[in-house]
Amino acid sequence: MMVSTRRTLADLSVFSRGFIRGRIGLFFSLIFPIILILLFGAIFSGGNSGPATVYLQNQDGGPASAQLVAALNGTLPGQSGTPASSTWPIKLVTVPTSENFSHYLLDHSSSDGIVIPAGFTSSVGAGRPVNLTVYGNPASTTSAIVSGVVRGVTDAFNLALVRGTPLLGLNSVTAASPSYKYIDFLVPGLIGFSVLTSPMFALVNISSQYKRDKIFKLLSLTPLTKTEWLLSKIMWYIMITVASFVLMCGAGIAIYGAHISFTWGIIPFLLLGPFMFVSLGMLVGTVSTSPESAAVVGNLITFPMMFLSGTFFPVSGMPAYLQTVAHVLPLFYVIEGLNNVMIYNNYGPAYVDLGVLVVIAVVFFALAVRLFKWRED
Repeated sequence: MMVSTRRTLADLSVFSRGFIRGRIGLFFSLIFPIILILLFGAIFSGGNSGPATVYLQNQDGGPASAQLVAALNGTLPGQSGTPASSTWPIKLVTVPTSENFSHYLLDHSSSDGIVIPAGFTSSVGAGRPVNLTVYGNPASTTSAIVSGVVRGVTDAFNLALVRGTPLLGLNSVTAASPSYKYIDFLVPGLIGFSVLTSPMFALVNISSQYKRDKIFKLLSLTPLTKTEWLLSKIMWYIMITVASFVLMCGAGIAIYGAHISFTWGIIPFLLLGPFMFVSLGMLVGTVSTSPESAAVVGNLITFPMMFLSGTFFPVSGMPAYLQTVAHVLPLFYVIEGLNNVMIYNNYGPAYVDLGVLVVIAVVFFALAVRLFKWRED
């Protein structure tokens, strides 16, 4: 039997009205991804994050230690205490020498500190090695910042001593490479998140419940075919995906200044993504014996894709074995393709991603139609 456009659109109209009346689906499809953009954008944008507070105890008090403190505080030589930059990553807080430094850090709920030992100036003047003590917590991101600053300052300090220069200066060099922000990668990732979760969870739930409640059996008495019913759901979630894409891109650009290229290459991913995951959700719900088992299987499939496909963090930063796992997940090719066309304008790899998605989507759709039955045997 040929697919009827009229019957497909009629089923689409009925399903969309029910979806909109429910409101919960609209919230998770359109509003929840924007909440995630606001949340992760605020955490990782770094726009309003201040310098890390670092406690410093100078047990020496001589001129060499004073120059070192000035350098650690981001002060350029000869500028009378003027900070080198308003974006200097650390802020020093002086700790009196009468205080036990370790206890002082504990009392102030901090793990970041620097101690300049007594005799620092005399050791430097005599050319004897002398060590700073840097306190930190390996699990803390601020400790990594502090250790990086201290390492850079001490390297420059040593270089100045070799040259016989009494004053210390630091140069900041920016590499000539494209400048990307976390939000630039977050927007395509969350578009992929929306492409996955909305149709996947909905179709797993609908197909299993319709089967349990014999609604499919009732639908079998109508002229509507299985393919038409499935196509109407694909069309609806393509529309939801496009609306979600517009809202998320608008929020990312307006609030965090995301850099996004709007090109025709985005369109195939917005079409194939829902096509693939509606089919997969239908397949999972169809082969499951109950709504409860369908939900479990759906979660087992969805959650690894959600976190291992580059939704929130780049796959390139993961361990090698997890990168291998990511490359077998369908969502990876949606997000990777969106990154290639929205951020890098790199269409060669995007065509490869697109080709993989076409194959996977066709296979899922064919299996869903083949195994989907109006009536149980």
